[in-house]
Amino acid sequence: MSTSKDLGNPESRFSAILGSATRLPGVRIDRASYLRRALARHCTEVEVERAIELSPAAAGIPLEVLDRVANESITYETAKVSAFSAAAGMPGILALPATVPADLAQYTGHVLRVAQKLAYLYSWPDLFSEDAGLDDATRSVLTLFVGVMFGTQSANTAVGKVATMMSREVARKLPQKALTQGVVYPVVKKVAAYLGVQMTKQTFAKSVSKAIPVVGAVVSGGLTLATFRPMAKRLKKHLSGLDLAKPAPGVVIGEVVDVHDSPIHDPGRTA
Repeated sequence: MSTSKDLGNPESRFSAILGSATRLPGVRIDRASYLRRALARHCTEVEVERAIELSPAAAGIPLEVLDRVANESITYETAKVSAFSAAAGMPGILALPATVPADLAQYTGHVLRVAQKLAYLYSWPDLFSEDAGLDDATRSVLTLFVGVMFGTQSANTAVGKVATMMSREVARKLPQKALTQGVVYPVVKKVAAYLGVQMTKQTFAKSVSKAIPVVGAVVSGGLTLATFRPMAKRLKKHLSGLDLAKPAPGVVIGEVVDVHDSPIHDPGRTA
């Protein structure tokens, strides 16, 4: 009974959607593997390894390069999620009870995939720990990222505050306290409630679009294409404008630097 009431709450509804999406295969992005693959065509091996060990900003990788790679990742994820949404619209009205929840989960999964990729390019740390659990700090920061994608100004402000905390403390992980019980947390709760409402509206719109076979596929895929790319671009613009993403001063591109001499090297962190 209480579970039913909880899911009727927009905040809890979004939290459930987020949790389900993170459990889907392929949703969690391995930071090191992604950066190595995404930067390989644009940077030297030294720069790539330094970006993985420290961050792309600390490696001195120019924002123009990161923006180019970010656009490539956005294009890739947009194509994938649009194709899936179109395929989910093929069966028509009889399959709606099965296709709509699956489409929502996949859509949210791709939102999280592109959010992680953009975060790692613009020098955010690993969002997922090695264990299988989704911790509260990661849940909070992903909620804020999705909030930015949906155009929520309070999420923009909160993400900026978190980024400033990490820049000031030269942190190699998310600020747990701020994201789970500090000044940012009340904003996270409000953003989650807003997203719960917005995603319900999106689900209804997609349900209507899927009612007619074949035509539903075109409309559903088109709706996804029209919403996903601008949302990803919005997050890219915000993250790229933060101080956290700016190349570290004094870094000479191509110069081999011992990361152990770097002021932001964390000796307790393994490669």
